[in-house]
Amino acid sequence: MNLRFTYGTLLCLTLLVCACTTSEKQQQAWPDPLVLNRDSVARPNDNFFLYANGGWFKRNPIPSTESSNGIFRMIGDTINAQVRRVCETASSAGAEKGSNKQKIGDLFASGMDTVSIDAARLEPLKASMQIIDSVRDVASLLKGIAYLHTIGASPAFSFYVGQDDKISTKYALFFGQGGLGLGDRDYYFNTDDRTVNIRNEYVKHVQAMLFLGGHEESTAGRNAASIMTLETDLAQASRKLEALRDPVKNYNKMPVKKLRSVAPSVNWIDLLTQLGVVNADTVIVGQPEFFTSLNRLLRKYSMEEWRAYLTWNLLDAYASFLSKDIEQQNFKFYSTVMRGVTQQRPRWKRVVQTTNGYLGELIGQVYVDEYLPKGSKEKLLEIGNSIRDVYGDHIRNLDWMSQETKTKALSKLAKIVMKVGYPDKWKDLSALQIDRTSYCGNALRANAWFYQDMVSKFGKPVDRTEWGMYPQTYNAYYNPSNNEIAVPACNILVPGFEGRMPDDAILYGIIGGSTFGHEITHGFDDQGSQYDENGNLNNWWTEEDRAKFIAKTKRIVEQFNAYTVLDSVHINGDATQGENIADLGGVIMGYEAFKKTPQYKENQIISGLTPDQRFFLGYGYAWMVNIKDEALANQIMTDVHAPAQFRINGPLSNIPEFHKAFDVKPGDAMYRPDSVRVVIW
Repeated sequence: MNLRFTYGTLLCLTLLVCACTTSEKQQQAWPDPLVLNRDSVARPNDNFFLYANGGWFKRNPIPSTESSNGIFRMIGDTINAQVRRVCETASSAGAEKGSNKQKIGDLFASGMDTVSIDAARLEPLKASMQIIDSVRDVASLLKGIAYLHTIGASPAFSFYVGQDDKISTKYALFFGQGGLGLGDRDYYFNTDDRTVNIRNEYVKHVQAMLFLGGHEESTAGRNAASIMTLETDLAQASRKLEALRDPVKNYNKMPVKKLRSVAPSVNWIDLLTQLGVVNADTVIVGQPEFFTSLNRLLRKYSMEEWRAYLTWNLLDAYASFLSKDIEQQNFKFYSTVMRGVTQQRPRWKRVVQTTNGYLGELIGQVYVDEYLPKGSKEKLLEIGNSIRDVYGDHIRNLDWMSQETKTKALSKLAKIVMKVGYPDKWKDLSALQIDRTSYCGNALRANAWFYQDMVSKFGKPVDRTEWGMYPQTYNAYYNPSNNEIAVPACNILVPGFEGRMPDDAILYGIIGGSTFGHEITHGFDDQGSQYDENGNLNNWWTEEDRAKFIAKTKRIVEQFNAYTVLDSVHINGDATQGENIADLGGVIMGYEAFKKTPQYKENQIISGLTPDQRFFLGYGYAWMVNIKDEALANQIMTDVHAPAQFRINGPLSNIPEFHKAFDVKPGDAMYRPDSVRVVIW
């Protein structure tokens, strides 16, 4: 998945309708972002990321309300402003009850009504807290855990309904490790000063939240300590981030009856029923050893300690919907301590984000009608098909792959479904009840509705038309079980080209390389390559070709392991290898597709830049993100994406055409000799 992890205002935005090239004379009539963004002090030979974007960073420091600043925040601000107009218009419309506008307007209005939110305090969670208070033994504990899963919290483990990795036409039940308030297991064990401080602050945060949730101060302190110990035990039983990347080792399908041998203290039939699933015969357990340890922990900790843990999970899940003191305490730890953000975003931005998160399917319909010019979908498809064509050429010309495997790879490539722009069919949210009486109440109902929508799929045919993103989501993804990519409509946004079309170098650098090329390559990365053309986890490689591929992926792991971030923190090359493979493949395919355009063939010089220079600067623009140290450290610990700097410098340093375009020579930091250069697709 091409996760765009952050969302400045020097440049504006426009929506593209069709492709065209622009003459040098016309281009020079407007400021060129590729020129404006550059840092004249930096050398492209040493750090292309800073050379391409450093000038913009100097003029646009990271705001106190953000953990980062750059192209994603610029685009995010534009989309948020558009969604805000949708929300405010709906809020004042007096719409018919049950209509899309009524739901959008009432959810937004309830979030802006801070007087009612503060007055209600914990009242919306009263019924949920009573369920937690009724926990007296393992059976009632599991019932409480299951209940919290149905309303959007995720204590003790993870659970979801999704496509069976080996039978992509069927939905399956998945159980996996989870229940960690710090997100990743390494936060509980790493000994560097930064992580130790986060652990200490976390215990203080949990204590403060429990106190605000009604616990006596001394009890809150004792319970916070026990929660930390309990979560550390859960973390000890959890696999590392990189180990979760192996789809085969994390696929352990077993009959429900066999689960008793994994965790005998759990009545699995009752648990599944409480999770809303009946008549289940098999489940897929990602990490069986985790549940064996959980079985022991169910009795190791007292019911008082488990009740405190469940209370913490409930408060944590709903903190942003509660009174100001709880919301600010949540912000203090997760935004300030964890990500270096010192000031909250304005209330409207936070509520817009929530409204869009829950009702994005409804907002998306308005967005497509009012903010997306006709032709955008067609333009995206044009670029995507061009990328697919050159990908096929590359596969056919590979010197390390046999014809047998090439035939299967080409078949998989040809069958990749491109979901572009927006769905042909929108999700039916008519049963979701939203009103203006309670922001937290709306969140409870929405979480319960989406959970029930998920579990209701079990036993039904897989709906391959369903989207996992909204058209106003600036992101994209590859779904291996459907062998599909999805590129929402707003990916057509390019900052700095108001009233004109970007040239093809930029289009193919950003939309072609970092989006379509990136997502298609996910079908052939370390994970996606293990799924066949029909989306099943099934080895379609010859043994010799697979060994050659793994040897090549090890080289990109070694490359990224060597990058140092901050002081002594290194990128996790194993955990990030899929995204790094996708970045490398994406930019290469974007470049090859660009070479087929008139701009490249005619060697058009724009703003003094050759086509090659503009393409690589355009790709650098795609990852123009400056990030705070705290957020950077968090990303290294929890994210399978490398930091933006290395998503530019890493792949480009492997490309000879980049070296030639910017006169990168042996001895320069951006130069990688043939002996270590990574070439995969």
